Order: sequence, then structure tokens, then C-alpha cells
Amino acid sequence: MPHLSLTDLSNEWLSLNERFPSDTHQFVLTFFQNNAKMLSERFYEAMLSDSGASKFLSNEDVSQRLGSSMQRWLSGLFASFDQDAIKRLIAEQRKIGEVHARIDLPLHLVLRGARCLKDSFASLVKNEALSGEQRIQAMRFVSDTIDLTMEIMGQAYSISHDRNSRAEEAYRLFAITQNIANEKDQQRAAVLHWENQLMFDQAVGKKGTELPRIQASDFGLWFRHKGVHAFEGSAESTAILDVMDSIDNVLLPLLGTDIEDAESPVQRISLLHDLRDKVRSILFNLDSLFEQNNELESGRDVLTRLLNRKFLPVVLTRQIDQARRQKTSFAVMVLDIDHFKQVNDTYGHQAGDAVLQQLALILVNNSRSGDYLFRLGGEEFLLIAVDMEKSQIKRLADKLRESVARETFRLPEGKTLNVTISAGVACFDNHPDHQRLIRKADDALYQAKSSGRNRVVIA
Repeated sequence: MPHLSLTDLSNEWLSLNERFPSDTHQFVLTFFQNNAKMLSERFYEAMLSDSGASKFLSNEDVSQRLGSSMQRWLSGLFASFDQDAIKRLIAEQRKIGEVHARIDLPLHLVLRGARCLKDSFASLVKNEALSGEQRIQAMRFVSDTIDLTMEIMGQAYSISHDRNSRAEEAYRLFAITQNIANEKDQQRAAVLHWENQLMFDQAVGKKGTELPRIQASDFGLWFRHKGVHAFEGSAESTAILDVMDSIDNVLLPLLGTDIEDAESPVQRISLLHDLRDKVRSILFNLDSLFEQNNELESGRDVLTRLLNRKFLPVVLTRQIDQARRQKTSFAVMVLDIDHFKQVNDTYGHQAGDAVLQQLALILVNNSRSGDYLFRLGGEEFLLIAVDMEKSQIKRLADKLRESVARETFRLPEGKTLNVTISAGVACFDNHPDHQRLIRKADDALYQAKSSGRNRVVIA
């Protein structure tokens, strides 16, 4: 069945309103405006009784803001009478449905909330001085209106959820780098680099807690945040994760323990053989994964070879889910080139493209394999820094800014140029909606640019 247009929906809402007398309209409007706080509290009390809702409502900040948003929604639900006002109300319901899809809020929780509101109104309206017919009319008006809002939200939810699902499947199949053979070589080298570093640290007598963890290594970050998504569902991917866990939580503590009896050299050699076997297992499974997957180019910016914004919602949704499950943090950094329009106007668009390409290379060289780099469009870029706290992201942002400021950008015809960047940073605060995180980073970028450029602002 085709989705109803905005005009069709507004006509249906007007028709619904016209089925009920004006005194019913006025009573319901006044009732909801006067009792919005009580209805909101009952709504969230019922929602929190469902274990599935804890993922979305457990954060105190979220709960407080949602409570005030729910009160505004309830107060305005019956306040629109002409077609223009109703169209604005429909647009609001659609936006709510899109947010629900973006944070993957189960549809049954939304419908449970609607049922709770209707039940709450039915129980409260019994105490009002209304005739039996007036009470029935008010209950029908409220029930029909809430049902219609659920249809509109559900329609927007369905469209957005389908779009997100297609993007997620495309991302699962997407080869992480522009050349899968190069990525294979790079990640094999990263594993071997970690092994060599470990052997050196172990030889000089570092303790177990000082030995480098493979899950925190360049390879470990890349595989846990990117590889597992690209190779999702494969036995080899699971095997690599299990081996890394065994290395970090079993082998390394043993290697860092002082063994004082006569057999300690034998035991240590046995542990090192076990470590070598596990590293070989990682490399074997890694080779197998790369052999099974072909490169897909859609989703990569043609000019800079960074990811384009096609997969940004999928990556952020996955990152939020992982951070919430593992109690970790990450940060989003939005940055752009200061006065980039002057570069194009003065030197031409070919020179502007050269600057963008060189900036992309600086960003790649100064970030980690597990991080994500996007070109959002024009001169704007976005970095997702995984497993990173607020104190760490400030150092990284300043490092990027200073690296760009020191660089001499080479333009066509032998010309050179120095440019600077401004950056806005937002750290994950356990809120499930990734759009809010991006907006906070955008706002911080605006502050950085309006306060003089060539600086970093953290939201």
C-alpha cells in the first residue's frame, strides 16, 4: 500500500476533528494542557516497567529531557485546527518516527506508550464533571487522535528503518579501504609489529600489566571496530576475537609473572610457543577473511578516498551500541579548512582539490586504524575516534590542528600554500541518538570558527 501524502494526512486529520463537537475539542485541549505533567509521569512509569525500554530511558539526562518533550507534545497534540497548523503537527510526528528508527527503538514500545496514554486518560476523565455521552466523545476523540499520530510515526519509522537497514547491509559488505590487498598487508604488518613489541618488552622484564595488549594495538582497534563489521557472521572473525581475548587475559598475565622455580625457563618458552601459535592463527584467519571478500567502491569519496557520509549513520549507530554495551567512550570531531573559499577563488578549484587531498592524507597519517574518517562534503571532514575519553580527544584534536598548520600544501604549477583548520568535538554521553552528537560537534565547530579559527572547541 502506498504511503499517504502530507495533503492526504492533513485532510484525514481535519476530517477526524470535524467528527467531534467544539466543546469536546475544548475540553480535551484544556485537560491535556493542565495534566501534561501527570500523563507524562504515568507514561514513563509504564515504559520503565518494560525491561526492553531501559536501553533508551536509563540515562538520567535523557529521561529528564524526554519528560519535558513529552509534556510539550501532549500539550500541543490537540491545539491545531487549520490545515497549515495540522501539517506542522504531522511533520513533527514524522520527525519523531524518524528519531525512533534512528535509535532503533522497538515499535512495540511506542505502541505500548500510546496504549498507556489512552488508558491514563480514560481513568482520569472519570473524575471530570461530564455527562456519559460527553465522556464517550472525549475518549473517542483522544483515542482516534493518538491512533492517527501512531500511524504517521509508524509510516516515517518504516521508511527510515528500511533505509537504515539497506545502508547497514551495504556497509557490512563494504571493503573498509580503497584497496583490499593493501589493507591485508597493512593489518598483517600491524599484527607482527605488536608481536615484536611484545617480545622486546617481555625480554627487558616488563610486568604483565605493562605488556602491550593486542586488543588495544593498532590491529586490535581496527579489527574490533571495523573488521568485525566488514566480516560479520564469519567463523574466522569470531576465532580472531576469541584468540585476542585469550592472549590479553590469559597469556600476557602469565608472561609477566615472575617464575622463580627451576622450570621457569621451560614454562616461559612454552608460553612463547603458545603465543606464536595464536599469532599464526590470527594471521591465517585474517588471510582467509580477505580472500573471501571483494572490494566495493560505493561509499568512498572519489577525491579523497575517505568514507563519504553514506555510511555515517550506520557507523555511528554501531559505535553507540558498542560503547553502551562495553561501557567505553568515543568522540566525534567535525573539522573544516579555514577560509577555504579564498583558496578556490584565488588559485582555482584544481588547487582546492589538491588541498583537500593533502588534508585527507594528514588526517589518515595522524589517526589510528580503528578510527573512522569521513569527508562530509566541500571542505568539511568528520573523525570518529574510538575508545577515547575527553582528555585524550583534546590532545588528538590539537595534534591534527598543529600538523595541518605546519604543513606546506603544494598546488599545481609549483605554488605552495599554508592553511589552518578549525575543529569542534563532542564526546559520547550515552545518548542513543547519533544526530544529537553530530549537532553538538557542529555547534562546537561554529564556536571555534566564530572565535577566531585555527582552534579546537570541545562541547
